[in-house]
Amino acid sequence: MILKYVLHEIESEHKEFALSTHSKKLAFVFGLIKLPFGATIRGFKNPRIYGDFHTAIMFMSEVVKREIIVRDGKRFHHFSNGDYWKAS
Repeated sequence: MILKYVLHEIESEHKEFALSTHSKKLAFVFGLIKLPFGATIRGFKNPRIYGDFHTAIMFMSEVVKREIIVRDGKRFHHFSNGDYWKAS
C-alpha cells in the first residue's frame, strides 16, 4: 500500500487503515458485489482522481476482469484489465 497519499497529520499506524477504508473505494467494491458478473461499473467522483484511488481502481479492474468507468470533475477515466486510459 502506498502511504504517501495519506495526510501527513495522521499517525503512522493509522495511515494504512485510512487508505483501506476510503469511502469511494468501498462504494466500488459494493458495486462489484451487487452488479451482475461482467457488468461495467460506472461511478462519479466530484474531486479529481489521484494516486491511491487510481491505483486501487486499476487493480480492481484487473482482478475482477471488468471495465470500470469513473467520471471525475474533469474527465472520464476508463479502467480495464489493469490498464487505464482517459477521455476528456
